[in-house]
Formats: sequence, structure tokens, C-alpha cells
Amino acid sequence: MGFRCGIVGLPNVGKSTVFNALTKAGAAASNYPFCTIDPNVGIVPVPDERLNKLSAMYQPDKVTPTTLQFVDIAGLVKGASEGEGLGNQFLGHIREVDAILHVVRCFEDENIIHVSGSVGPIRDIEVIDTELCLKDLDTVEKRLDKTEKLARSGDKVAKEQLPVYQKVKEALSQAITARKIGLNDKEKEIIKDLQLLTIKPVLYCCNVSEKDLPGGGPLVNIVRELAQKEGAKIVVISGQVEAELAELADSERESFLAEMGLKESGLNQLIRIGYDLLGLITYFTAGKQEVRAWTIEKHTKAPQAAAVIHTDFERGFIRAEVMRYEDLVSLGNEKTVKEKGLLRVEGKEYVVQDGDVMYFRFNV
Repeated sequence: MGFRCGIVGLPNVGKSTVFNALTKAGAAASNYPFCTIDPNVGIVPVPDERLNKLSAMYQPDKVTPTTLQFVDIAGLVKGASEGEGLGNQFLGHIREVDAILHVVRCFEDENIIHVSGSVGPIRDIEVIDTELCLKDLDTVEKRLDKTEKLARSGDKVAKEQLPVYQKVKEALSQAITARKIGLNDKEKEIIKDLQLLTIKPVLYCCNVSEKDLPGGGPLVNIVRELAQKEGAKIVVISGQVEAELAELADSERESFLAEMGLKESGLNQLIRIGYDLLGLITYFTAGKQEVRAWTIEKHTKAPQAAAVIHTDFERGFIRAEVMRYEDLVSLGNEKTVKEKGLLRVEGKEYVVQDGDVMYFRFNV
């Protein structure tokens, strides 16, 4: 799995249209609030030209890309944290995602109803943030009650946790998201098991009309300014254009994108920016049986990178044989890489680099 992304937004901002286009999963899309009444999950392969080149070189029996999972929930409305609309019952489905994709409507269309009566990106973002804060506040308050009782009884761990929970509660009660509080690493570790929605990194997905591509127009500029203040990322896509793109054959997509003045699809943008947001990289394993991509966090050492293949690889790790992707492609084959002395043998302290082609030696 590359990473898991939960899609949130108000009704009729284009969430399901974007989800459909990105995953081709066929979730219901309609000009009515709450048309998505079950969480839709779509898993898409992560496109990577490096995987294609390795596959051409090794001619494997099987090629396995890493994947990206989207979880699309019903549109949230004001009061969702208290049961308004349908979004509240699905918030639990995004507790375990790695990042939040917040779809924001940045287009005018009198034929598509806006739940608030008009298009207002900042107002819409604030509504969603407030509802997520209220949901998190409920989670923190429940934990705080238990922790206060334990702290009064003299529990050392509870005494350490208590001020952190109180700090987070105070911020959430003022509709300040957990990611904006400025928690240090120790504080983040204390609240980690709460799986707070507002601590997750956010990627704002500005859904625009075709005419506003590729830049996005004035409404996107408003979101861009907000994102810069938050240190968040944005991606500008047109759900309708992505839907058209999804119907094309691979051979036609490049020319279609060029005609639209786009360098890459919305999916590719999301993956590229998402990987950067979460600090992720890809390494490869390659052989006649399979060429495969694996996703890990930056700064991961070799034994932990091996563990994403199988936990036994980490437990019995002996060494890793490593080739740079660039060396392998430029020299044409593994044999020449070895002859040139460019295959390295690395130990437990080796930090895996993006694009490494690896073979792990381990004890059973």
C-alpha cells in the first residue's frame, strides 16, 4: 500500500466526481446532497515510469505497482459532529487514513446546488474543520475523563498525559485543528492512539471548471493563500476533465493533457504531492518472477524497509544488496552493474534511498 487518503468536503463540491475519476470505481454522483450513503473505497495503482523500465529489462512473470487507497465519505454539513446529515456516521472510516484530501469547490455553476447557497471556499473549509474539531473534541474529552481519574490516583503515566490532553482539548474547543497547535514529537506520541482527524496532514483539492485550468483562477488563489499560512499543500484539478481523461485509452491521454495545457493528470499530481506531504519514497525488488514497487517513509533503514515485504525479513535480516535505479537503467542489466562494482552490500544501518533496487538476505 502506498498511502491511504480520506476524502472529505461539503455536499456537491465534486467529491464523488473526483473519486470516480481517480479510481474509476463508479461511486454514485448526483446533484443531490448525501448521494454517497456508504463509504466508497477505491484502490488505484501508483503510476511509476521506473517500474515500467525495470519490467522491460527483467521481463518478469508479474509486475506489481504500489497502490493508493481513497476512502470517500458522505458530504459533511454543519452539525455533522452531532449527527446532522449522513457524514457523521462515516467519520470513523477515515480515522486510519494517512492524510485527508479536502475537496473544495472553486467553480461557479448555477445548475449545481451549493448546500450553503453560494460558493465560498474559506467558509466551506471552516465548516469542515469545525466539524472535524468537534468530533475530535468528543474523543479527547472521553480520554481526558479517564486520565484525570488515573492522575488523581497517582498514576505517573496519566500525570504526564494529562496536560497534553488538556492542551489539545482547549485548542479543539476553539475550532483550532490539532495540527495547528504546534505539538512537539513527545506530545504527538502521547495523542497518537487517539487517531485524531485534525492531526492528519491535509491536501486541499481545488475542484475547478475546465476553463480555469491549469492555474485555477481567483477562488483557488484564496485557498492557496490559506494553505500557505497553514503549511498545507494544494492540488488543482477539474473533476469533469479527470472524468473524461479516465475514459480514454492510455495512448490518448498524453495528447489530451497537452491540449488542456496540463503536464500530468490529477491522479499523478495527487500522488506526487501526497508522497511529498507524507515523506514517502519508493524502492524496488526485481527478478524474473516479479518486479515490484514498495512504499516506505524517508529515512527508513534497510531492515525496516524489508519488513514491508515480510516481517521475517526484518527479524532475520543479514544484509541488503543494493543497486541504484539510474545505474541499472544506464548500464542496461544487472550483470554489468556488478561488473562495474556498482552493486553495494549494505547492513542494518543503511538508509534506503528513493529508487533503490534491492535484494534482501535473511535467516529464516
